[in-house]
Amino acid sequence: MTTREDGVVRDGAADDSAARSDTGTREEHGNGETEPPAVAVDGLRKTFGTGEDAVTAVDGVSVAIERGSIVGLLGPNGAGKTTLIKCVLGMVLPDEGSVHIGGIDTRADPRAAYAQVDAMLEGARNDYWRLTVRENLRYFATISGVDPDSVAARHDRLLERLDLTAKADVAVRDLSRGMKQKVSLASVLAGGADVVFLDEPTLGLDVESSRTLQRELRRLATEEELTVVLSSHDMDVVETVCDRVVIVSEGSIVADDSVDALARTDDTHTVQLTSGDFDETLTAALRERFTVTTIERRGADTRLEVRADSDDLYALMAHLRNHDVTLEEVTTVEPDLEDVFVEITGGRR
Repeated sequence: MTTREDGVVRDGAADDSAARSDTGTREEHGNGETEPPAVAVDGLRKTFGTGEDAVTAVDGVSVAIERGSIVGLLGPNGAGKTTLIKCVLGMVLPDEGSVHIGGIDTRADPRAAYAQVDAMLEGARNDYWRLTVRENLRYFATISGVDPDSVAARHDRLLERLDLTAKADVAVRDLSRGMKQKVSLASVLAGGADVVFLDEPTLGLDVESSRTLQRELRRLATEEELTVVLSSHDMDVVETVCDRVVIVSEGSIVADDSVDALARTDDTHTVQLTSGDFDETLTAALRERFTVTTIERRGADTRLEVRADSDDLYALMAHLRNHDVTLEEVTTVEPDLEDVFVEITGGRR
């Protein structure tokens, strides 16, 4: 593996080219053994500095990512997410722990392990702007140890599915920011890597381009068993495309589950209640007894947003009935990934 100055991890192992096909998948074991995880991290720890100035960025992280899955890696700023990614990619040397890619120890045999990996990192210039779009794909396939002619059909499909065909022979420097972002993704996928790390892949994309990218990632994961580790602050993208979410805070994993399962982690409900009977006295009483998060005046009516567990919800309805409150509207607010993230990380972003 080689790491360019622009921050994109590339594989320079030409000897491994025969292990890849046009789809980027590998042969199944013939002995019936279960394949190892695409990525396995065990007890990873990284501290910067010494003594009182020491900062532990990654604190004993262990996680396994199965082949063909899309995993969202989330964390507030300063949580250690970027350091964790760089440790996995071999860009930062951890103090303790191990990383295996496809069952291969990255320290014992980094060349073979990282032959399976590619990455697009935020804040990096991920392509060569003097080259055309197609030339970038051919170049990055080449330095990944793949004959670009052997994956020309793959490149054509990537260009078509990412809506880049009309720009294939245009220099990247002449493209819009959103187009450049799509070229970066196409370049990462050009060599047929088995595992890709994508940091803010939808940054700068319009809504339709973002949806196109999400559809292509899901297709690659489903049809070609591509494994994707995706880091993003766009919770809608993570919620839509990821099979699983790992949340990091203060250097440790604080949550690891599907989006649906994370949303069901507690028995707390949020309800919006609208009524013309919510006067100041009743509203004040409700705020003292229940968790009222929002009060909004709407003409003659008032809308309250209340967080409550099941017992409090029954008590709330009984309280309103005892005070002869007629409810004009009752709406249950389902928690989304952003709500869960804020709750778990204490509101840090």
